[in-house]
Amino acid sequence: MRKIVLILSLLCLSLGVCAQVHTRTFNENIRTLRVPRAYLVLQDGIVDGFDAENSFDISFDEMSHEVHFYTYTVRHMNADWSRESDILSTEYLRGFTTQDIADYAHSINTSRLYTHYAFHFPNEDMILTLDGNYRLIIYEDGNPDNKVAEVDFCVVDPRVKIEAGVRANTDIELNGRYQQVDIDVNTTAIDVRDPQEVRVVVTQNNRTDNAVILTQPTFMESKRLRYINNKALIFEGGNEYHHFDAFSCFYAGTGIDRMYYELGDYNALLFPNEITQGQYIHEFDSDGRYVVNAERTTDSDTEAEYVWVHWTLPVAKPWLDGALYLGGDIFSNGMTMRNRMQYDAQNECYWLTALVKQGGYDFQYWFVGKGTQNKTTTQRVDGSYWQTENEYAVFVYWRPFGARYDRLVGVQILH
Repeated sequence: MRKIVLILSLLCLSLGVCAQVHTRTFNENIRTLRVPRAYLVLQDGIVDGFDAENSFDISFDEMSHEVHFYTYTVRHMNADWSRESDILSTEYLRGFTTQDIADYAHSINTSRLYTHYAFHFPNEDMILTLDGNYRLIIYEDGNPDNKVAEVDFCVVDPRVKIEAGVRANTDIELNGRYQQVDIDVNTTAIDVRDPQEVRVVVTQNNRTDNAVILTQPTFMESKRLRYINNKALIFEGGNEYHHFDAFSCFYAGTGIDRMYYELGDYNALLFPNEITQGQYIHEFDSDGRYVVNAERTTDSDTEAEYVWVHWTLPVAKPWLDGALYLGGDIFSNGMTMRNRMQYDAQNECYWLTALVKQGGYDFQYWFVGKGTQNKTTTQRVDGSYWQTENEYAVFVYWRPFGARYDRLVGVQILH
């Protein structure tokens, strides 16, 4: 039975939260904000939510059994997410501009109390009518200034054909630490008069810290924009993600040394990781994603436990030239004090403890050197290899002369 549960958990992880949705929380009591879909597609000029494969089921937990009043709204954003578009909500939204979150359920028989909130979006009361970037904002007590979470997502109106590939032959090295992304965009279906009307965004494993924004192609041909041998599109290959599976509170799953119960909470002590040097070793991962999953439950959303997870990385001396973070969707691919590791001089190791809902999680060690503008590297701990299997996403935005917003006219996912 243990092997069956583990196999199912790994299968769910491989099919779990898709890339290209970014989440943020602004309240310590809001946890496990999930959006299991990559992006939405404009169909006949709308996204109405009736198609289960073209809509979101958004959920999160609030860490109490008190009932809170949450509301959400959406904003249309420009291509780089820096500000709202210069259009009215009536131009990108049909129906109401706000909706209350009425679906909630208290946790059942859990050591730590929480309430699970969920809603379906879009829906018959809130229909999207334009492509582009969107920011869904969740706030409390009807006060937009009391923001508790955000979800950034995209709606694409596929009008361009994207051909893209990844290779190890780069201007920096041949079959070394880096990967080169090359992109061809066929613009036959749109009228591009100036190549600077088109903006291409490339992400690796749903990360924002190393995302690339291109405003000028390497070559422009008739109805074709080519981004070839572009140094900005050279990414660290990195290494495969580490993984742990806390589907059980009674015995240790993958990556866990031991499970124990202390002071009213379950704890998962992970095996210490090591600084790797030398040869790349292939392992199956899910490029930083996670899935909530708990054994002996009928509904993991309300019956899974919250577990204190303990990471350690043995290092003889602290690194004084930068900071170390744990990366992955488990921490929304961000870099905050919630996922910054601390150094323990007595035990000669970096450590981090975080409260995480039961399930299977990928994670990676990111080092940020001083003065690097939050540019991360995996080479300090996990190394970087051209063979690493990463997920790249290519987004093509188009803003013709005189337009008031950035259209998203193509998306291509590379595995």
